[in-house]
Amino acid sequence: MSQTSLTPTATQAPNLALLFLQRVEASAEREAFRYPENGQWTSVTWKQAAERVEALAAGLLALGVAPEDRIGIASTTRLEWILADLAILCAGAATTTVYPSTNADDTAYILADSESRIVFAEDDKQLAKLTERRGDLPNVAKVVMFDGAGDGDWVITLDDLAALGAKHLAEHPSSVRTTAEEITADRLATLIYTSGTTGKPKGVRLRHEAWVYTGTAINDMNLLGEDDLQLLWLPLAHAFGKVLISTQLACGFASAIDSRVDKIVENTGVVKPTFMGAAPRIFEKAYARVVTTQQNQGGIKALVFNTAFAVGRKVAARRRNHRSIPLFLQLPHRLFDRLVFAKVRAVFGGRIRFFISGSAPLNRDIAEWFDAAGLLILEGYGLTESAGAGFINRPDNYKLGTVGLPFEGTDVRISKAGEVQFRSKCVMAGYHHLEKATAEALSDDGWLATGDQGSIDDDGFLKITGRIKELFKLSNGKYVAPPAVEAKFATLCPYASQFMVFGEGKNFAVALVALDADAIGGWAKDRGLGDASYAELTKSSDAHEMVEEHVKKLNASLNRWETIKKWALLDHELSIERGELTPSLKVKRGVVAEQNKETLDGFYS
Repeated sequence: MSQTSLTPTATQAPNLALLFLQRVEASAEREAFRYPENGQWTSVTWKQAAERVEALAAGLLALGVAPEDRIGIASTTRLEWILADLAILCAGAATTTVYPSTNADDTAYILADSESRIVFAEDDKQLAKLTERRGDLPNVAKVVMFDGAGDGDWVITLDDLAALGAKHLAEHPSSVRTTAEEITADRLATLIYTSGTTGKPKGVRLRHEAWVYTGTAINDMNLLGEDDLQLLWLPLAHAFGKVLISTQLACGFASAIDSRVDKIVENTGVVKPTFMGAAPRIFEKAYARVVTTQQNQGGIKALVFNTAFAVGRKVAARRRNHRSIPLFLQLPHRLFDRLVFAKVRAVFGGRIRFFISGSAPLNRDIAEWFDAAGLLILEGYGLTESAGAGFINRPDNYKLGTVGLPFEGTDVRISKAGEVQFRSKCVMAGYHHLEKATAEALSDDGWLATGDQGSIDDDGFLKITGRIKELFKLSNGKYVAPPAVEAKFATLCPYASQFMVFGEGKNFAVALVALDADAIGGWAKDRGLGDASYAELTKSSDAHEMVEEHVKKLNASLNRWETIKKWALLDHELSIERGELTPSLKVKRGVVAEQNKETLDGFYS
């Protein structure tokens, strides 16, 4: 694998705009991006991307954009999102990210609170939200459409903006380069609003320094190089997605971009990436899909599959512990690699060097399953407040069940209360318009209070054990950590999409269960329930018996006080539209509890 050809000064770029321009100079004719178009993948070089970015940035300057002005992007992950973001940065402004699934009220709140002056909107659906709440957006002077027509006034197209830029460049040819060179490291680059699981979202102010630091820190680890190819589907409104772009600028690899979650597996088989970032839920679904397929086949195929993974786990464990592989394991492992593991790897294109997991804890058992198949998942850790970064496992130095080692230059400590705290260049400047919240999260000397409970082992690896606020105490004084219990159930039951544990102040723990619509389909068909609707399945005795069987297995692995005494099946999967999930697919426990208050109260009556 070749490493990035950045010149020495590129690693010292004070801002993301210059990091991008330096990457263009170093890799002008190399592929930068790839996107689906008319059933094919179209490639874009760094030089071609830069030409479009410069025109758009100049267009923003022509519209009077000033340093640190906020400009919103409300769109799914696509090439235009990245080009718009780079244009905003090159114009000296700052990007306000908005999830495309955000409702009109919250979209208006984010754009108003950030005082965004211009908004890039993906399509008519996003425009409708802005039009509906235009009275609440006095600062928004222009809306720029990725798809759709302008109105000759408030709304213009991306091409209209580029045309404005071309005219501006004809009169001021060096304006974009000059603007980029004037951006200091401490200037605002991005305003990302937190998911809002416990209230109104808070705007996290991230400086250019934060993104440049994360990108160059990963580049210095030699994790990735110009010959790598990323499949990028993660929401760019999320810090995890955004940090992968700053990493791309520093390392020079190409990104194949497609936001469609239902196309992830298909896309990996087509574009054959060497790495991909994903949230744990993606790995859980892939695991469930493969396992349930084999279980449904039954017979000799299921036996071979199960035996293969039993052997694969033993071999992988010995490799992780740097122990030799005895001949009695080597021989069957070679056979199973051809019969089973190679086929699993081929599903993901056959070139994966590693996956990167972030945004939520990864279940160790699932990580071990992938490792047994020769698919390494490197877990990392960061918050929106740290530009999505701070810690990561390395391919040559990793421990499953941990989030790895801190980035070079990042300090970490565990408070007396067990809270993970760290100090780094990637940490936010503060919350937008929220001085009190900033003071609570950031100490005077720069330590970020994460709200996560964790520990550091003798080798410096960080392990996250849960959110402090998610721990609850039963009436007997015992503590329960819902994420740990829920993660165990995810491994045991491939048919569940969510398993939510409750019990604060009660005498025992209970759970609400949502079935995975995709996984349960094959299971239902095998039991003659193929024509049943999702809601009907949740009421069937077969489904209840299946879940009860898995809950019993779960309870057998738990401490007595953690066991789930009662549970109920929800008649729907959790969704963003119902307010149960954040745009980044985190469960809003409070909302779920309130919506199912009668059921939860009934467990104790």
